[in-house]
Amino acid sequence: MNSNDDFETRVTDLKKLFKAQPEEDSLVIIHTAVSRELGRRYVLDKPYVTIGRGTDNDIVILSDSVSRYHIRLERHGNDLVLQDLKSTNGTFANNDPERVTVRSLMPGDQIRVGDTVFKFLAGSDIEAQYHATLSHMATTDGLTGLSNRKRLDMVLADEIQRATRYTRHLSVMMLDVDHFKHINDTHGHPAGDTLLCQLASLLQQRLRLSDEIGRYGGEEFCAILPETSLEAAVQIAESLRATIESHAFVIEQQTLNVTVSIGITTFNAGMQHEDLYRASDQKLYEAKRAGRNRVCH
Repeated sequence: MNSNDDFETRVTDLKKLFKAQPEEDSLVIIHTAVSRELGRRYVLDKPYVTIGRGTDNDIVILSDSVSRYHIRLERHGNDLVLQDLKSTNGTFANNDPERVTVRSLMPGDQIRVGDTVFKFLAGSDIEAQYHATLSHMATTDGLTGLSNRKRLDMVLADEIQRATRYTRHLSVMMLDVDHFKHINDTHGHPAGDTLLCQLASLLQQRLRLSDEIGRYGGEEFCAILPETSLEAAVQIAESLRATIESHAFVIEQQTLNVTVSIGITTFNAGMQHEDLYRASDQKLYEAKRAGRNRVCH
């Protein structure tokens, strides 16, 4: 029998024994007209993947706004390259108004195909990315990237508590695109979605960091304005209305000019978030009835 001196102790790296399977890139649906598809993940484990309305695609989207063969994703070395397949309504990335022809995808990119928005998750720690995306989806509107109704409710409830405790001003603004149905009917729903995305970006640029802007529903947006009196809120709203009226929205190489109607209310003791929404909505429809493209308070 050999003595102990004949042996060497070898240390084995457990990571080498139990190698994790490499995670594949994937797409997650973060916005869709079909609610049951929200959050669905598609693993990109093939050399190329096609997306379109045709049932022979790898990812099928049954929507009239999607072409039969809409886009193709293909591996080029370490890159994943998106190519639009001359789709009728185009492909868009990250709320950019320009159509995508060919694009190398970056982690976190959002790709809009018709009325569906995918988020690209890349490689390592894919499960953490996926769950972070699901958590983000719970409070974010998938189309515009603004807060959703759930997030607005939470923020407004907190701001009501602050306004009550410290006797501070608080105002709420509801904003709605005028004649939005006509835009959809004339230019198509994808154009309407692009308009909403561009409008969302414009609102984010013009409002303060302390304000909370969200998509309340459809073409209606809500802005929560802490520390803001009714008079100050009216000035903000008038500035927004004029900015939007003069802004050239470029969609499908066409320039669209749109207007908005705005309703404003301010917090009074005892009001709950539903009361502020309701009062602002009433003022919004008062602006609509008075001829649109105006602010009512």
